[in-house]
Amino acid sequence: MTEDPFVTHRSLLFTVVYEMLGSAADSEDVLQESWLRWADVDRAQVRDPRAYLVRLVTRQALNRLRTLSRSREDYVGEWLPEPLLTSPDVAEDVELADSVSIAMLTVLETLAPTERAVFVLREVFEVPYGEIAEAVGKSAAAVRQIARRARDHVAARRPRVQVSRSEQQAVVDRFLAALRTGHLQELMEVMAPDVVMIADGGGLVSAALAPIHGAGTVGTILARAHLSATALDTRPVWLNGSPAGRVTFDGEPAAVSLTVEHGRVTRIYVVRNPRKLTRLDDLAELAR
Repeated sequence: MTEDPFVTHRSLLFTVVYEMLGSAADSEDVLQESWLRWADVDRAQVRDPRAYLVRLVTRQALNRLRTLSRSREDYVGEWLPEPLLTSPDVAEDVELADSVSIAMLTVLETLAPTERAVFVLREVFEVPYGEIAEAVGKSAAAVRQIARRARDHVAARRPRVQVSRSEQQAVVDRFLAALRTGHLQELMEVMAPDVVMIADGGGLVSAALAPIHGAGTVGTILARAHLSATALDTRPVWLNGSPAGRVTFDGEPAAVSLTVEHGRVTRIYVVRNPRKLTRLDDLAELAR
């Protein structure tokens, strides 16, 4: 019996939607809605199931994204994407790993919904402009303009320096070791002077409500957190296609993703919102 195309391409469809929404839970909801719509489609009329399904989930994701964009305006503190546990294999596809990184998803969050959809479909999945136009309800000419504007927007905000996986892993290991010991000097040495730390507690657990700037301030906060904790555990994990850390403060988990440039940490993303940490034990299947 031939496998249903939706099942065959599910990892791809999930990845498309997740890159548009930054939320695994919402992505699963969108896939469920799309599956129900797919069940009513006359398959004999579908010439290219993969392309058809990408358009289908894009439309559903756009509807969800517009709703989420309004609700995120009332979010308590900084909003960060929901981290996903991934295998090291994801990093083998450099473009995929870059596109699902916490740093990139945070940049994509600054795009308007249609811009985000166009950028993801064109730059990550190389969908033809005509198919994107059909998915987002615009002309192909308009989609080209949107794509160019989105590319410029992302290029101005994304990390400019690409580092090797081994360098990323080495710096992450150094950072986690320094965090585990709580030594301020060690923390300072592994961070860039202009490092920025962004934390997401969602109003459910304690977290800084605005980005924290500078190695001195960030290092002091992390060192104090170590002193105040009766138990602190750090361990390396792969999150969103990159080496990262899973940290536990007094039994409360956090996912820590880092941006590394020139051998030092330039961005620290700390997700503490418990609603975003429910999948850290389940390996996410991502694909292009």
